[in-house]
Amino acid sequence: MVMQNEIGRRACADGHGEIPTWTAGTLDRIDRSLSEMMRLRSVPGDVWVFGYGALMWESCPTAAGRQAATLAGWHRSYCLRLTAGRGSAHAPGRMLALEPGGTTHGIAIRLSPDAAEKDLRALWIRKLANGRFRPVRVCVALADRRVVPAITFVAAPEHPHYEAESDVASVAAAVFAAYGPLGGNADDVHRLQAALTENGLADAYVDELAEELRRMARLAWA
Repeated sequence: MVMQNEIGRRACADGHGEIPTWTAGTLDRIDRSLSEMMRLRSVPGDVWVFGYGALMWESCPTAAGRQAATLAGWHRSYCLRLTAGRGSAHAPGRMLALEPGGTTHGIAIRLSPDAAEKDLRALWIRKLANGRFRPVRVCVALADRRVVPAITFVAAPEHPHYEAESDVASVAAAVFAAYGPLGGNADDVHRLQAALTENGLADAYVDELAEELRRMARLAWA
């Protein structure tokens, strides 16, 4: 069981290379959360997941489809402290999440009923093991003008790694200084901006943050 848990932990490291901290009830808690979410589904058939960060380019390999989508009522926010992967305990960076208010343009990923349970469980473990995110049901407007129910993951403000100050100046200072085994935290921001551009999307918050990081880099090298 110890070896199985260790393999599971490493396989489910989040997109920043952070390995979840397991407790005896971690998997039980995750499975209960997923079961409850699936029980509340109002429409049978395909399951949609709204990706606004790494899921835009790291979507499930068994996804049945994907397209641009808009989520109203939530906005991108680098409001979670990052202490592994592209950050460290001594120089923590920031991780992207969603917070209430505004609008987010991202990618809706369609999971077929046959593959949904397996794919969602892996995603649940990745997102919920450390407790910094919570899953929510939302409605997203697809590029083909349909509106569909979807699942996404938002910041858990009660978590000790939640950072209330997520304005560009505060985030840029942390992200610019953060570096870990996977590289610099700033690379995450630039990769997100590139993914948005590649999909014909934009986010003013991400653009402003990326530009501030480039400005800081120019000054550091001057």
